[in-house]
Amino acid sequence: MLKLRRGTVVSADPLEVLVGGERRPAWADEPTVGHVREGDEVVVNVEALDLELGSGGFDVVHVNLTRGLDAPGAEGMHVMKLNYTSLQHAVEPVEARYEDAPEPWNGPSRPIPALVFFLHGQLAPAAWAAARAAPGLRIGYVQTPGGALPGSLSRDVASLRECGLLCGHLTAAAAHGGEREAISVPGALHAAADKLGWDAVVAGPGPGILGSATALGHGGMSVLDTAHAALALGLPTLIAPRLSSGDPRRRHRGLSHHAEAVLRMLLAPVRVPVPELDEAEWPVGPAGEDGESVLDRLRKACGKRHDIWVREAALDEYASSGLPSRIMGRDLVQDRLFYAAALAAGDALAVEASEDVGA
Repeated sequence: MLKLRRGTVVSADPLEVLVGGERRPAWADEPTVGHVREGDEVVVNVEALDLELGSGGFDVVHVNLTRGLDAPGAEGMHVMKLNYTSLQHAVEPVEARYEDAPEPWNGPSRPIPALVFFLHGQLAPAAWAAARAAPGLRIGYVQTPGGALPGSLSRDVASLRECGLLCGHLTAAAAHGGEREAISVPGALHAAADKLGWDAVVAGPGPGILGSATALGHGGMSVLDTAHAALALGLPTLIAPRLSSGDPRRRHRGLSHHAEAVLRMLLAPVRVPVPELDEAEWPVGPAGEDGESVLDRLRKACGKRHDIWVREAALDEYASSGLPSRIMGRDLVQDRLFYAAALAAGDALAVEASEDVGA
């Protein structure tokens, strides 16, 4: 059962709710539950905060009893997101609607490149590096399942849209609340090229990520599905590997086991950008086992199928950009490899997109 509790909003910014005499941090997906103001009576889901989950450090407003029970709803729509849950709501998807017969299936008329990433923290450096390498490219973000589903949760997306580094935000499958909605990830990728006019796509989960410390039970496996969708549509597909020089967890130090599993399981070749770094900046990992470098492990995971593509990583420039530079409590100085890998991936996406635009 949902762990729901009644409370009263005691602060709107930052949002805090008084539950059982305790002030607790909270978050409300206002596109779904409406505006929340001080004094409102709300029902919050307290499970994640009670479990002290790192990505769930707040209660989530389930319903606003004061001002959230009179929404007019939608007219004439036929698609629901979060369907068959108490939060189901109607959306207008980017996929074409037909009345009599489906339109013939074809791949996109413009096979724009897609960069698929594992963690939401890779989005900002990748988008910045792509814009730096190819100013004027229209680069949009497809938010997939695997992490947070509400599109409104990401401060990074809001910042990137505000400064023009992303031209759009499309939430796909169970993800919802972006500027546009898609029923499926393949539908989102197809629409990005044929309907929205993007020149390139960055695709990956929202903030936070599901995880069980097992090889397959984690939100990073969404990368496998997204990459397969892009490949099936004939899109040039790149994967931004999850690398780290600062993660204290052995399974994520160096080459994350998330990335290693996906690269080994992919059914078709992709390009894997890596940063151009001095040899000393590639840590031995994890735990220095057998003196094997991260780059050696990545080569093993890629085998002969995937193309490792060495690209520039403008770390110092990004550090002074003012864009997000913290991941799981670590800043750019503490985890240079994480940011270098994301920057190299963005640079590679721009080169791939520029070649396609010029073709």
